[in-house]
Amino acid sequence: MKNVIVRFREYEPHASSAERGIVQLVLKAPEKILEYNSHQLAEAAFSSPATVVRLCKKIGFSGYKAMQQALIRDLSAKQKKEEQIQADIQRDDSLEQIIAKVTYKNIDSLETTGKLLDEATICQCVDLLEDCTNIALFGLGSSLLVARDACQKFLRVNKTCLVADDWHMQLLYAKNLTEQDVAIAISYSGMTKEILECANEAKRKGAPLIAITRFADSSLVRLADYNLYVAASEVLVRSGAMSSRISQLNVVDILYTAYINRHFDEHVLQAQKTYMQKENERKEGDV
Repeated sequence: MKNVIVRFREYEPHASSAERGIVQLVLKAPEKILEYNSHQLAEAAFSSPATVVRLCKKIGFSGYKAMQQALIRDLSAKQKKEEQIQADIQRDDSLEQIIAKVTYKNIDSLETTGKLLDEATICQCVDLLEDCTNIALFGLGSSLLVARDACQKFLRVNKTCLVADDWHMQLLYAKNLTEQDVAIAISYSGMTKEILECANEAKRKGAPLIAITRFADSSLVRLADYNLYVAASEVLVRSGAMSSRISQLNVVDILYTAYINRHFDEHVLQAQKTYMQKENERKEGDV
């Protein structure tokens, strides 16, 4: 059976002028509706009690009270479900619960990260990326995946990037940086020893240092010239980075998109030139 909110939402396009205010109030603040009797709801919606009751009957309830009771059940079930998906993964979770929990945590991390990002800092970082000779990317584990994604993106628009799977190679890149280069260190914890060594070396060579890290005090935060924060939503000892990786990738996407937007036509044309045509997309006669 459809819940109350769904019924009102589906009915909204067909609502009369007298009904529209009632529908909009229910959709905007369903919890508030529980405090109203039919007369109070009618007054708040600039309608009449009779219209309120008729509307409830049109969407399948015997009256206003019946609609309220159903709404109480729906909101209670929604709250319970939200509490369940906000909880950590448990041994006996069903697949449905795992899907809901992982999705919720990723969305929550992205939304929180968006609020943490400072526009002025992003603009300063894009200025550096635009003017630099090379972008050196440092990361290990899941953060290396993010570094590789950033490298692939900026190479598409002909910006030279340096990234390596081997940490010793990363350190070698750091030792060869100059003031004309930019270093980007990616570490959720901000405490990864190897990344800190690369970051310190980059700083010694005079390269500006951008950190993509969690919103918390750390050695990397104190070392970096510019900090782009992701939500601190994961414990530091975990089975595998999930929401933190998604948020780091989102920060890279924002940096890349802001960079492209500086010279939009030129960069889009370059991205088109570097598009890799897949085998099954090639037409007959293509070389």
